[in-house]
Amino acid sequence: MTTKTKWTLDPAHSEISFKVKHMMISTVTGYFEKFNATAESSNDDFIDADFSFSAQTNSISTHNNDRDAHLKSDDFFNAEKYPEILFKSTSFDGKKLVGELTIRDVTKEVKIDVDFNGIAVDPYGQTKAGFEATGTLNRKDFNLTWSALTESGNIVVSDTVKLILNIQLIRSV
Repeated sequence: MTTKTKWTLDPAHSEISFKVKHMMISTVTGYFEKFNATAESSNDDFIDADFSFSAQTNSISTHNNDRDAHLKSDDFFNAEKYPEILFKSTSFDGKKLVGELTIRDVTKEVKIDVDFNGIAVDPYGQTKAGFEATGTLNRKDFNLTWSALTESGNIVVSDTVKLILNIQLIRSV
């Protein structure tokens, strides 16, 4: 039987963000301030490791209070009824992470491109692993369906959302 190594999030060196087009002429960036990630691996290349992730929807920040309040409302995340976004991996081949993403009351398979940046020991003797991951999803697939048009007919918020995850994990002892 292979022993699995447990890894936990290093929140001081991790960031979860997303980008979405606004009126199709500019891009708005948002973050989740409160999130968690874990992994269990059988080897140091993380092939077939089990990854999980959660983000608190109420922690969304776009550095604009009115927009953040709108994103927390039922038009988007409905943070009161659906306090977490959840992800559980089903496979990882070293480059592509596949798993089930749940936003609101919808769970769908997503594929995320991953750069595994390796393992290093920090000055305090902690073993850490670094990952940069990117992907896209259609927000309407997850019941984030609010939409509006400008006077000229431009879409206010794009359906396509870019995900950017910079994650550092700490090997548990």
